[in-house]
Amino acid sequence: MRRAVFPGSFDPITLGHYDIIERSLTLFDEVIIAIGINADKKYMFSLEERKRFIEESFKGEPKIKVMTYQGLTVDFCKKQDANFILRGLRNPADFEFEKAIAHTNRKMSEIETVFLLTSSGKSYISSSIVRDVLRNGGDVTGLVPDTVLAK
Repeated sequence: MRRAVFPGSFDPITLGHYDIIERSLTLFDEVIIAIGINADKKYMFSLEERKRFIEESFKGEPKIKVMTYQGLTVDFCKKQDANFILRGLRNPADFEFEKAIAHTNRKMSEIETVFLLTSSGKSYISSSIVRDVLRNGGDVTGLVPDTVLAK
């Protein structure tokens, strides 16, 4: 089975994330959307909210699981018997950052990182931009799935 882990904080999930996940379903038999827990990080949305946003966004898609984890992503992948880490790239800066992480993960394990480019119409969207818009009372329609809008 080709199982991939798509790790992130998803605070909140954006249409960029959604795009990567949806397109990855043709490549993998199962995609685990893994919400990382970092006690040192201040989140806008609770873990339960972030998990619910994702579960509701992909309700009815049997190839997707939503899980939470702490610690190293490669350790989580091993526990889930996943051979791939899925990452989305929006721009060259993302590539440079993600490349270093992928090399480190590969050195620590046999897990391969698969990069998908975010569709051009979604490449400007980031969770940090969405949070900033929300904090300032702006409209995030067109940036996040409807499940986040319904919060």
